[in-house]
Amino acid sequence: MLEMKVPSPGESITEVEIAQWLVEDGDYVEKDQAIAEVDSDKATLELPAEASGIITLKAEEGDAVAVGEVVCLIDTEAEKPEGKEKSIETYENAGDEKGKGNSAPDVDKRRAEAEKTGEKAEPISNKTYASGTPSPAAKKILDEKGIDAGTVTGTGRDGRITKSDAQNATPSMGTPGSGARGSERKKLSMLRRKVAERLVSAKNETAMLTTFNEVDMGPIFELRKQYKETFKEKHGVSLGFMSFFTLAVVRALELYPDVNSMIDGDYKITYDYKDISIAVSGPKGLMVPVIRNAENLTFRGVESEVKRLAIRARDGQITVDEMTGGTFTISNGGVFGSMLSTPIINPPQSGILGMHNIVERPIVKNGEIVIAPVMFVALSYDHRIIDGRESVGFLVAVKEALESPEELLMENDVKKALEL
Repeated sequence: MLEMKVPSPGESITEVEIAQWLVEDGDYVEKDQAIAEVDSDKATLELPAEASGIITLKAEEGDAVAVGEVVCLIDTEAEKPEGKEKSIETYENAGDEKGKGNSAPDVDKRRAEAEKTGEKAEPISNKTYASGTPSPAAKKILDEKGIDAGTVTGTGRDGRITKSDAQNATPSMGTPGSGARGSERKKLSMLRRKVAERLVSAKNETAMLTTFNEVDMGPIFELRKQYKETFKEKHGVSLGFMSFFTLAVVRALELYPDVNSMIDGDYKITYDYKDISIAVSGPKGLMVPVIRNAENLTFRGVESEVKRLAIRARDGQITVDEMTGGTFTISNGGVFGSMLSTPIINPPQSGILGMHNIVERPIVKNGEIVIAPVMFVALSYDHRIIDGRESVGFLVAVKEALESPEELLMENDVKKALEL
């Protein structure tokens, strides 16, 4: 009998939560088959079977279990059972436990037996339009008005709701309509709870402030229009916006290093490398993988790394190490249609740049009003360590690089920068 224990998903993680069992107790599992999904406070991981055999579960979904604790047993000596088809009984009539309905002959039979024995037969309920039940015409009117028949007092015979009653009925304020009013109570995953905890912590423990600006994306549109097909054919990845923004952020961090710093008690830690976290949406919620040493990457390098991390996050293969660290974060809410937002700092970092959707807007160029594709950008920063001069200067530097990419990001040699 093999005891399967919870493996350590990463440094500093002491427990995980059983998010979902992918098998049932008593199932036969194959070696390396995914048998469960477990949540840590940083990621959701699959738990593979360490051997083939009959499995016995030792933890319930939602249980928090310590790293190294036994969560299931696998009988490795058990033989793989042959598949059996389950027989399913179906009944044409709904009613008693054998599937037989209470038909009219059954009612007559009970009445006859009651008369024969001298017992008083129980009253048989014959459903009519009386006792608060609307007539077909009244029911149609109530349905059209969205009024529950139970809230209407009938004036017809035996309390029957007449057509006139339905026509005169009006919904009272606060009375539920006929639509669905269900609800569901579901425990948040450990990952979601940790995200919530970190977001509240960031709001409560930092002096967070947000500054805004707008970017004319026209120059980048022109570059992408001219080179994106050649770029994709040459490198196998698309020339997207993330490479421009990442390299613009790297340049701005060089100019304003305080934005690439963190507070550690009474000390400020400033990094000479740029590990850029990128917020992506995965099947289990928001994940923030890190592009390491972005200052050493080209446009091709950034786009390749963004694609690799996004695919791993989407497929649930991202590891804790790939989300650990980061000195600055870029969040792109524009892919969901966001026009403007105040992104929340990803602690212990001190700054986060929010990208938004691109909309054609009237702007002034050379004294004339023209239409241009414009994106609003937002920088949220920790005012304890970053002053207004640095924050505003940083965002202006990002804006300048995006509006003059050939000069400031490509050294006036587009083909060399794109490695074409």
